Amino acid sequence: MLPFSKEYVNRFMQDFGIKDLGKATIREIVGLVNQISKDSNVPFLRMEMGVPGLKPSEIGINAEIDALKRGVASSYPMVDGVAELKEEASKFIKNFINIEVSPKSCVPTVGSMQGGYASFLMCGSIDPKKDTALFIDPGFPVQKQQFRVLNMKYESFDVYNFRGEKLREKLESYLQKGNINSIIYSNPNNPTWICFTEEELQIIGELANKYNVIVIEDLAYFAMDFRQNLSTPGQAPFQPTVARYTDNYILLISSSKAFSYAGQRLAVVAISDKIYNKKYPALLDRFGTEGFGYTFVLRIIYSLSSGVSHSAQYALAAMFKAANEGKFNFIDSVKEYGERAKQMKKIFTDAGFNIVYDKDIDKDLADGFYFTISYPNMNGGELIAELIRYGISAISLDNTGSEKTEGLRACVSQIGLDQMEELKRRVQMFKNDRTN
Repeated sequence: MLPFSKEYVNRFMQDFGIKDLGKATIREIVGLVNQISKDSNVPFLRMEMGVPGLKPSEIGINAEIDALKRGVASSYPMVDGVAELKEEASKFIKNFINIEVSPKSCVPTVGSMQGGYASFLMCGSIDPKKDTALFIDPGFPVQKQQFRVLNMKYESFDVYNFRGEKLREKLESYLQKGNINSIIYSNPNNPTWICFTEEELQIIGELANKYNVIVIEDLAYFAMDFRQNLSTPGQAPFQPTVARYTDNYILLISSSKAFSYAGQRLAVVAISDKIYNKKYPALLDRFGTEGFGYTFVLRIIYSLSSGVSHSAQYALAAMFKAANEGKFNFIDSVKEYGERAKQMKKIFTDAGFNIVYDKDIDKDLADGFYFTISYPNMNGGELIAELIRYGISAISLDNTGSEKTEGLRACVSQIGLDQMEELKRRVQMFKNDRTN
C-alpha cells in the first residue's frame, strides 16, 4: 500500500477542505490521518499530536478511585481547588523549582489550556493601555487560537536568532512601545525543545520588572530537560524559571506530560503571591472586583468551568505528595521520551533530513518530547504531504510562529521503541524514492 498515491491523499484533503497541509491545524491533521488510516487499513506512525504515550502512575489512579469511592463525584469542588492539592502544589513548587508560592495562589484548572486562556484574559484586562501580549516563538499553536477566540491582540517573534544577550534588545524593542501586558513562552519549548538558559530567564525577568508586564511561563514539560537531573525534591538543580528574577509571573504546571495524566484535564496555575494579592482598578468595571486572584478564581474560572474534576484533583495531589516525599520519581517515568527522540533523530538524519532547531546557543539540544525536521528543497506543507504518503504524520512549524517554514514538528510520544524499525523502513523508503 505504501506509498499512497498523491491523488489518494488529495481526495481526503478535499473532503476535509484542506488546501495546504502547512496551514492545517493539529486537529485537522489528526482527523485527516484517522480517515486515511481507516480507509487504507494502514496504521500510521504518528508524530502530529503531543499526547502522552506512557502509562499514568498507579499513585494517581488509586487516589482518584479512592476519592470516587468516598463519594466526591456527587458534590461540586470548591472553585479554587481542594485543600490537599493546593498544599501539595505549593510544596511541589518549593521542592522542584525552589520558589515560594502560597497554597492560596495555586489554582487548579482544566488543563493548562484553560489555565492559559484564563491568564491571557486576566492580563489583557488589567490596564487599558496594555492591550497586546507578546509570544516568544515558536510556540503552541492553539494559544494563538485562544487569542483569536478572545478577540485579543498579540505580537510574536522567532527566538532562533535572538538567543543569549541578543534576547534583551529584541524583547525591549516590543516592550518599550508600552502596549505589552504579558510575555508568553514554554520552557522546555513546544515545538523545538529549546530550553532557555539562566541568562535568558534573567533577561526576561529584569525586563518584566522594568516594564511592569506579567510573564506567563508554560511548564507543560516540567523538569523534562533530561540533560540534567531535576527530579530530587529539595535539591539542586531545579526546574529553571523566570520566577527567580521577577515577581511578575504566572506558571502553568500541567499533569499531562510529566505525570502522563492528560485524560483527566488537570493543571495548576501558580500565580506569584504579589500578583495574586494585587488590586487592579481596571478590573472593577468589567468584573466588579479589583483583586487579581479573586477575579481569576471567582469571575473567570467560575464562569469557564465552575472548577475542576473533583476526583482528578485528589489524583494530582497524591502524585505531588509522593514526589515531595521522594517516593515517586516522576521523571524516571518519562525518560523514555528522550531515548525515543535520540533514535528517531538518527533515523531521519541518516535519511538526509536536517534538524531545524539543533542547538541551545552553543550546546546540543536535549532529546525530549519534540524535535524539528526538514528535508532539502521542500517547504513544510510539501513535506507533510509527502510523509503522509508513507504513513507518517507531523505538523508544520508554520503554525507555531517559526520563521523556519520548511520545518516540521515531530512528537515522539506515540511511536514506541518497538516501532523504530518500522519508522526506519518507511523513512528509508521515502529517501530511496528521491534518490533512485
